[in-house]
Amino acid sequence: MLAKCAHQARSLSLDLYAQWRCMEDHHGKWRFTSPTHTVRAFYQALEELHQEGGVAARYQRYQNNQKLLVQGMEELGFECLLPHEMHSPFITSFRSPQHPEYQFDRFYHLLKQQGFVIYPGKVSDADCFRIGNIGEVYPQDIAALVQAIASSMYWEQ
Repeated sequence: MLAKCAHQARSLSLDLYAQWRCMEDHHGKWRFTSPTHTVRAFYQALEELHQEGGVAARYQRYQNNQKLLVQGMEELGFECLLPHEMHSPFITSFRSPQHPEYQFDRFYHLLKQQGFVIYPGKVSDADCFRIGNIGEVYPQDIAALVQAIASSMYWEQ
């Protein structure tokens, strides 16, 4: 499969085909100084994935996080941009409140002060924001986020 990538790289350092060829032809040798920190981080990530039960188990955790997020947000009065059956387990878009006092920047900074970062919804013309729930995120983190959002809804106070 990598053979199809030959001579397609846009940069010398990110030429995966050339790196693969070098490793194949020179007994695992890196083309340049080996990225030991990157290889070690990748190894650690694979170990953690294995300890969690593999890809299926991690995917299930992400799905559970997303469902808890949507449930909590809807209980606070937020509306999802997409129908539930179209949701991703990784990131969810919510419509911005239509309250005249709502300002995304203020909401964003109030959440950031509590240790949470959300994303502006600039992937479409819709007035929305996005919340990701992948990585080292568990149900208690989603609960803490929803609580932080509730306390940051200055336009409702």
